[in-house]
Amino acid sequence: MQLLAVECLGKTLKLEGSMAGWQQLFWGEQCVSQISANSDNDNFLHQFSLQSEQGVIEVTLSGALQWQPFTLQFRLLVNDELVHENTLTEKDIEQRQVVQGEKQGMKFSALGMAGLGLKLFKSAKVIKVLFAAGSLAAYSWLFSIEFAIALILCLVFHEYGHIKAMKYFGLKTKGIYLIPFVGGLALSDDKINTRWQDIVISIMGPFFGLILSVVCLVGYWITDLEILAGLAVFNALLNLFNMLPVLPLDGGHVLKSIAFSINSRVGIVACVSGAALGVYVSYHFGLALLGFLLAIGSVEIFFEYKRRHLSELLPLNRYAQIVSIVWYVLTLGGLSAIIWLLGQSDNGALSLPLKILSS
Repeated sequence: MQLLAVECLGKTLKLEGSMAGWQQLFWGEQCVSQISANSDNDNFLHQFSLQSEQGVIEVTLSGALQWQPFTLQFRLLVNDELVHENTLTEKDIEQRQVVQGEKQGMKFSALGMAGLGLKLFKSAKVIKVLFAAGSLAAYSWLFSIEFAIALILCLVFHEYGHIKAMKYFGLKTKGIYLIPFVGGLALSDDKINTRWQDIVISIMGPFFGLILSVVCLVGYWITDLEILAGLAVFNALLNLFNMLPVLPLDGGHVLKSIAFSINSRVGIVACVSGAALGVYVSYHFGLALLGFLLAIGSVEIFFEYKRRHLSELLPLNRYAQIVSIVWYVLTLGGLSAIIWLLGQSDNGALSLPLKILSS
């Protein structure tokens, strides 16, 4: 990932690195210095020379790097003269704009035209209306017009959680798209820089869904309207599946961000143990399908952990890892509790989600 970008002698000096230990320093598009992955780069030193009309220019970039919590202290010297000195934290990385590569000359290709068509397709506001109408028709055909409207409202509320999180981090959003028989999609124009952004944006959708289910459940207890109980339990089921630790679901993104951030065997053992506990609890309450999918997710934890050094996003610090795991478990547990609670009802429709998870 890009650790640093500063102006130096008319070009951008960029420091790239990973948790594996390797670093590369670029002046413009030219790699001018490199540190291997086997080196201890808590303290680093990059040096290179440039030819100019005035003679040789010596450039030195030195500093100290700490990954968790992220801190980068650096000094940039040109001919032994200090030109830049600063300390960067996770907040600086989080707020950094992702620099896009240089644009290439236009070339005709079927793939390029398809990509352009997709961009135009996604940017057209009329498509949102058509997708929403298609979703309403599809769900009305499966259920009823009343339940279809309620289900779409649940989907929109879920996706609004993602949009709210994107806006919190200052990311530009394209809005919400409803896709028939699939669900919804919240799109952003910007790219994220940190795993914490990925965690919050991913989990806020199901968390908003949990809030909506709790509100509907309370409304059912007060009014005794079964449609509110139906919304509570089916919305909980919808968001529960989104929380499963399998990509590309929201829970899969949470899993990946945590696994990519763990930098010790203790962390991976704790993560797998937590997943195993979730499998045991699922089978204890008769949620066989949920336990099976959680088991798949626990296997994915190991493979994502093995690839953790390949990430271009800033990893979670220890505090953020703990918060992420607790937030995930509480959200998953809350949704499961609503399904289990309403599943005890004699109403066949209200007990259907529990039967699905018990299959």
